[in-house]
Amino acid sequence: MKKLLCAMMLATLPVTTLAASVFTLQSKDFNDNALLDKKFAGANKTNPSCTGENISPELNWSAVPAGTRSLALLMTDPVGAKGLGVTHMVAYNIAPDRNAFAQGELTQGKGYTGGKNTPGTQHYYGPCPPAGSGLHHYNFVLIATDLPAGQLKAGLTHQELLSQLKGHAIGAASTVGRFSNE
Repeated sequence: MKKLLCAMMLATLPVTTLAASVFTLQSKDFNDNALLDKKFAGANKTNPSCTGENISPELNWSAVPAGTRSLALLMTDPVGAKGLGVTHMVAYNIAPDRNAFAQGELTQGKGYTGGKNTPGTQHYYGPCPPAGSGLHHYNFVLIATDLPAGQLKAGLTHQELLSQLKGHAIGAASTVGRFSNE
């Protein structure tokens, strides 16, 4: 009887009470693995592959792991540069209580310390895949760390940031946007 009563009580609890929260990164501007709008592509007038407006998409997250003291956000294209990869954004020292970046905010360089991306800027640099190279996958990865916000100096490259985060990463969440200039 006791087991039956216990089972009935558990059955009435909401599923979210029983399941652990999962660290999640998403966007109101695109679904995971869906196409990015052209406005999110790069806008470098000297590069004919940059056909957009260089507006960063909105990104939001939830269920940040316990103990998080800062966040880092990377955007990479693993097949860019003919398979050598392109880093489009390196952002870190993001406050742990922050839960989103509004559309365009990452382009403006607000709310984070900028690291050096492949094109050499310290803010969002949108997709610029060459025509004929097919769909590229743009990986947005949010890393929860135990480092205090403000501890890391500005201008770190992707690799330098990863080296600094080694042993300090608590968890990660990701989402993918795709884009092509076909």
